[in-house]
Amino acid sequence: MTNVAFVAMAAGLIIGLGALGATIGIGIMGGRYMEGAARQPELMDQLQTKMFLLAGLIDAAFLIGVGIAMMFAFANPFQG
Repeated sequence: MTNVAFVAMAAGLIIGLGALGATIGIGIMGGRYMEGAARQPELMDQLQTKMFLLAGLIDAAFLIGVGIAMMFAFANPFQG
């Protein structure tokens, strides 16, 4: 296999595993939010704000990984 093939496989793994981790993390967080809101409904607004903030941070980490994978896919430093 060539270096280009390894870079393509690495980019696929970065994107795939990043998406898997982000979806699992957001799913667990959403479930915990529902549990917390059911136990203490008066704190629902505060919990919702924190949940959306954390969802954005989790998604941002995944998108940074996608950006790095695209950099290696289209501006491959190992090609030359």
